[in-house]
Amino acid sequence: MAITRRRDEWVAAVLVGYIALFSALVVEVSGNGLLRWAVYAAVAPLVAAALLPLRHTLMIGVLSLAAAACIYGVALPVISVGGRVVVITGVALAGVISIAVCRVRMRVMVARRRLSLLSKASERLGRTLDVRQNARELAEVAVPAFADYVSVDLFDAVLDGGEPPAKPFTEPVALRHVAHRPDLPGRTDSESKAEEKEGLWGVSLPARYLTPSAPARASYVDTADIECWPARDHTVQTDVSRKRSAIAVPLCAGGRALGTAMLLRHQPPCAFDADDLALAEEIGTRAAICLDNARRYARERDTALVLQLSLLPRRMPELAAAEVASRYIPARHSAGVGGDWFDVIPLAGARVALVVGDVIGHGLHASATMTRLRAAVRTLANIDLQPDELLTHLDDVVLRLSAESRPGSEAADAPDTDATAGEVGATCLYAVYDPVAGRCTLASAGHLPPAIVTPDQHAHIVDTPLGPSLGLGNLPFESVDVPVPEGSLLALYTDGLIREHHRDPESGLQKLLQALSIPKPSLDGRCRAVLGALLNDQPTDDVALLIARTRVLDADHVATWNLPTDPAVVADTRAYVSDQLNKWGLKDAVFTTELIASELVTNAIRYAQPPIQLRLILEEHSLTCEVSDGTTTTPHLRRARTYDEGGRGLFIVAQLAEHWGTRHGRHGKTIWAELSTGPAPVSRPS
Repeated sequence: MAITRRRDEWVAAVLVGYIALFSALVVEVSGNGLLRWAVYAAVAPLVAAALLPLRHTLMIGVLSLAAAACIYGVALPVISVGGRVVVITGVALAGVISIAVCRVRMRVMVARRRLSLLSKASERLGRTLDVRQNARELAEVAVPAFADYVSVDLFDAVLDGGEPPAKPFTEPVALRHVAHRPDLPGRTDSESKAEEKEGLWGVSLPARYLTPSAPARASYVDTADIECWPARDHTVQTDVSRKRSAIAVPLCAGGRALGTAMLLRHQPPCAFDADDLALAEEIGTRAAICLDNARRYARERDTALVLQLSLLPRRMPELAAAEVASRYIPARHSAGVGGDWFDVIPLAGARVALVVGDVIGHGLHASATMTRLRAAVRTLANIDLQPDELLTHLDDVVLRLSAESRPGSEAADAPDTDATAGEVGATCLYAVYDPVAGRCTLASAGHLPPAIVTPDQHAHIVDTPLGPSLGLGNLPFESVDVPVPEGSLLALYTDGLIREHHRDPESGLQKLLQALSIPKPSLDGRCRAVLGALLNDQPTDDVALLIARTRVLDADHVATWNLPTDPAVVADTRAYVSDQLNKWGLKDAVFTTELIASELVTNAIRYAQPPIQLRLILEEHSLTCEVSDGTTTTPHLRRARTYDEGGRGLFIVAQLAEHWGTRHGRHGKTIWAELSTGPAPVSRPS
């Protein structure tokens, strides 16, 4: 690089000292004085060699020799010939020694600077797993310590986490500009950042500078390529008059070229030498490894993110029980995709299950575990388990998954198993809202409690018994039943929402309640307001948010009859059903519903215990017939033989209904059957 002002001052000081020396020599003619000044003239080049570059050391040595020859050879003839020869020879020898010392010192300095640059590159490169950030760090390392201008250009596939081209290049290679670092006159940092923020510039590089199948070798860039390469930068383009030296460093990892780094010098000394090529290759190799690691991580993260997003609910179902909105925000690039999930599961009797969970860890293993747990929750929800019972069975599932992931198991020894997979753990909150009763039953497995916002915009956290996290085993879960007024908001979330920016949970919960209390015209607006209030940037952990506005089914949509244990009441049951369906305008469903209701009531009277209750629930596109009794025995569907007198009741129900099933309560069971009615003739519940 150019000599510094401090060194220029040293040169001026030495030259001024020599002028003073020559003046003193002209005045002092004694032998001792001449000898003293001769020693000074011989030492001066050695001192210059320890302080100044080679060019200035050579200049001072020549000046010293010329001054000694003139003064001792011509100006002062009183000195003997032998003394003159000794003095001039000593000054000349001192000049030669100073040049050798200066060359050694310069080589040591260059070696130290190169080692320092390599150390800086090792320290700066690879600190993040972002391809663009690694490219920017490469540019920052090289400028201004090694080059005046650096441009890092990569393939589009590398930026997206894909595989770079493997075939040899025969035509100009199209790359995409990722990072540059100009150190040119007239260019400010704000202008550079503004240009880079405008977008990515394309560059077409000659194929000879990229060798995908050969080791990365830095090479000098032709003058024509130098003029074409930085043409997109107006500052470099207008600086044509300056002498330039440039090299191209292919960024290769695993035998494939990821892109190239172009380095330009335009300030003296400008030319790159063979040692600079070797240094550029070493830095390029280290940068390529970091870029390839970031590319592979980006591909894995994108795969996990696509997997996770594809397995989360893409659209919320239309429900009579609630209006639902959700948001999922993946963690920032450096954290990796986590295992947060949410789900909305329609249940029998117009009920709905709201689920939110968080798998411990990040990456593909966490996403795969999330998928299996979500499927397990849906399976367990379909058999209408109570929330605490469901979490108990889900805990067993997590224990089995954890056993499969331990070293030594067949699953853990499989070649495709993630090496980071270990003990499986998760938290989960499972809530069931009943729009007929206007109540919500929920249980937590180590998960944060939900928030409820009443219609008057009063927000509070539900006092939920906090059970153990999933995967600990043999620990009980407890459910709680809370009333939920019509029009209230139920908010379920993961810990990434309230623990962002190292915020303590209490302050995060208070901020969440404040954001939920702000009225918004829609649930999507509520979700945006909550995320905007609690997340300033892309979070360090995944965030899942689920908000439901509850509805209540009134007497226009629910009909209930308490029945005695008398077989004669079956005829009255058919009459009740017929009258109610005629009121609802469902004349086409009268016969089918009568038959289903009579079969279920007959079975309850014959095999179960009181109390017996019949209930009809009308939704927008379906009708549910429920019969409850006081026993916990689960009926089983079986095929009756030709001469059997019984065993056909549930078979008939299964053939006539769209869906049917059994759910257990605290004091009995309920058998339900659901029929499709199409668009309901009555208005949807508000």
